[in-house]
Amino acid sequence: MGKLRVLSGKQVCSILSQHGFVEVRQRGSHIVMQKHLPGTTITVPVPNHSELRIGTLQSIIRQSGVSKNEFES
Repeated sequence: MGKLRVLSGKQVCSILSQHGFVEVRQRGSHIVMQKHLPGTTITVPVPNHSELRIGTLQSIIRQSGVSKNEFES
């Protein structure tokens, strides 16, 4: 496993959208992404910052279910 790279909120949203997530709204500095699955909906808030902290990025990865490899350098 590689090391997580430093990503902006927009870059994370772009990666999530490649995996079926769509932007449903933005309020202040947070973009809310959703993915509809049969019987459930996954909702992930993404801070629209120039650099996301590693813990924040790890939380987004865990909530979204997207492979960690997509976010590595």
